[in-house]
Amino acid sequence: MEAGHEDYQPIMKETITFTEFQKMNIRIGTVVQAERVERSEKLVKLTVNLGDETRQVVAGIGKVVADPLDLVGRQIPVLANLEPKKLMGIESQGMILAADDAGAPVLLHPTAKVPDGAVVR
Repeated sequence: MEAGHEDYQPIMKETITFTEFQKMNIRIGTVVQAERVERSEKLVKLTVNLGDETRQVVAGIGKVVADPLDLVGRQIPVLANLEPKKLMGIESQGMILAADDAGAPVLLHPTAKVPDGAVVR
């Protein structure tokens, strides 16, 4: 375990069935636009190309991303079949997946370029 992570305790959640897991539509997309949400320290609005469509996703990554423009061109996993939700008046049409490091999000990326819309399984 890395220094500073000795107290890490995973959050245990209820077990789900494989069928429930299969309901999740997680796909890889490329960020085509990124900007901070006005009046928010945490929120960043992303436009993500998922291959067959482009989605707007609002993510709470503003405190760990110095410049949102650095995300443009990067691939990220998106939970695409999450019910849309408005955050500060902006509709989020999915959720990016990130690891949690002591309450701070760490973005996940494929280790090799894959086609936009590639399914995570």
